[in-house]
Amino acid sequence: MDETKAAEELRFGEALAELEGIVASLESGQLDLEESLARYERGVALLRACRAKLADAQQKVTMLMGELEEGEGTAEE
Repeated sequence: MDETKAAEELRFGEALAELEGIVASLESGQLDLEESLARYERGVALLRACRAKLADAQQKVTMLMGELEEGEGTAEE
């Protein structure tokens, strides 16, 4: 994973995969305190980015469904 890339710049799948890797490394207990904290901070940024991408996708789907329903309403008239 490219940890130098801002979390917001990653595609959803990339961010999720990196987040899963961070969780695994934190759960392993092999990291020192400083590295654990740095990984945790990166994980929080990735989680926020994933949530934002999901919210955007949900908003787009809602908008498209509204357009679809409007189109069906017009066709019935």
